[in-house]
Amino acid sequence: MRINTEWRDYEILATGNGEKLERWKDIILLRPDPQVIWDKSCDISKYKINAKYIRDSSGGGRWEKLLPLPEEWTVSWRNLNFKVKPMGFKHTGLFPEQAVNWAMMIDLIKSAIRPISVLNLFAYTGGATLACLSAGANVCHVDAAVNMNERAKDNLRLSKLDITKARFIADDCLKFVTREIKRGKKYDAVIMDPPSYGRGPSGEMWKIEDNLFSLVKTTTKVLSDNPLFYLINSYTTGLQPQVLNNILTLSLKGKKVESYEVGLPTKEGIVLPCGSSAIWS
Repeated sequence: MRINTEWRDYEILATGNGEKLERWKDIILLRPDPQVIWDKSCDISKYKINAKYIRDSSGGGRWEKLLPLPEEWTVSWRNLNFKVKPMGFKHTGLFPEQAVNWAMMIDLIKSAIRPISVLNLFAYTGGATLACLSAGANVCHVDAAVNMNERAKDNLRLSKLDITKARFIADDCLKFVTREIKRGKKYDAVIMDPPSYGRGPSGEMWKIEDNLFSLVKTTTKVLSDNPLFYLINSYTTGLQPQVLNNILTLSLKGKKVESYEVGLPTKEGIVLPCGSSAIWS
């Protein structure tokens, strides 16, 4: 398990009964979490909760406002700034546990002492993109959702990073990578943060168990002759770190693979698991 303890604008205040209570700067949100299968350790009614996410029978849900709640606000990690907004499917536009990988990628890029180009697939609102840019890399940011790319651009501007060093692409990741191979485009690092299920902009189906290995094998063809790293994240419950390790080990040769859980410390003194990662470096 790897965690990052640098957050000042985010913390998990309490967990239990399928929910986690989070502080996002000055706003407190209560959200479901499938990993939280234990009882609450404290009375959360003592907290002034701004909003909670309520699931419905269809598998979706809605945010219920309990106290004044801004439409969006900003949180910071190191010198990076991110917009936070309660959205559909309990999302907020940011995964704080990924700070452990941001810190690692920043160190790898800075220690390379050479220009580094990064391909960030399923890039969402750009946490990894901003981290790599802040370390001096050039980044190609690919996500099928146009609105997520726009939020990533907003985060980049908030962080006062050089937008000319970033390229934003709204496309199906496999189709884009296939075109990059044909164009002979190469990258020194690849980041991949795929969903469990999804659809591309033209209705392309994605299921991580069926498609991840073939996408990784295809994407190895865009690596440069002197690649720096290849990082995979997964939030899919039940997809163990060793599975990601095996995929990278079978797809890439010559460098070491490390795999691990990522998690977040809580005010209760426990660590909440938040998915798996593996890095070939």
